[in-house]
Amino acid sequence: MNDRIILVVDDEAELLEMVKSIFERAGFTQILTAASGKTALEICKEKQPDMVILDVMMPGMDGFTTLRELRKTSKVPVLMLTARGEAEDKFAGFENGADDYLLKPFLPKELLFRVQAILKRVYPEKERKVFFDAATVDLEKATVQCNGKSSSLTAKEFQLFEKLYENAGRIVTTGALCQTICGDYWQGYESTLATHIRHLREKIEENPSKPVALVTIKGIGYRLNIKGVQE
Repeated sequence: MNDRIILVVDDEAELLEMVKSIFERAGFTQILTAASGKTALEICKEKQPDMVILDVMMPGMDGFTTLRELRKTSKVPVLMLTARGEAEDKFAGFENGADDYLLKPFLPKELLFRVQAILKRVYPEKERKVFFDAATVDLEKATVQCNGKSSSLTAKEFQLFEKLYENAGRIVTTGALCQTICGDYWQGYESTLATHIRHLREKIEENPSKPVALVTIKGIGYRLNIKGVQE
C-alpha cells in the first residue's frame, strides 16, 4: 500500500510540506504536491496518482471545480480538505464525486487512517493462494485447507513456507532454511528445522510420511512442488 502515488493539492506551502512529511514518516514513498487546481489536473494526467488529497479553498480554480474537471476523465479516489464545516460544502463535495471529507485542522493520525481506509477499499489486496494435490495455502491469511480441515501456520512455518515458495521447483539447502528461521548463527539447528518441516508436512500433505509436495533432497535440502498459484 505504501508504494501508492498520492497527490496533495493545496495553495498553502506549509500545509503541503506538513502533509508530505506525515506520509513519508508513515512509510509512503511517492508523494506528489501541487499548489493549484490547474497544476493538479496536469499531474493527474501525466502521473496518474492512486489518490488525491484536495483542498477546497484555493484561489482561481477551487477544489470543487478541480474535482468536477478531474471526474470527467478519472475515477481516482479523492479526499477533500477544508476549513469550512457547513453541510452544504460536504454535500457539494460528495455530489461532485469526493470519496471522503476531512476538516482542517486535523490530526496526522486521522488523515492517515482516512487515506488508508480509502486505499484499502479502492485497491483491495489480491488473494495469494498456493495449490497442492491435497491442500491449499492462503499466503495472506497464513492458513491451510487440507482434506476439508483448516489450520494456521505458525510464524516459523510461514517463514519456511515463504522461502520454499520463493524457490518453488528448486532445491533450497538445509543451511538456507536454517538461516531463514534462526538467523546467521544457524549451525546446530538442523534438528529444529527437521521438526518444523515435519509439522509443515502434516498440514499440507495427504500422507506426511510419503511427502509429494515438500520433498527431501537427501544430503542437500528440500524442494517444494506446487500445482499452481492464484494471484
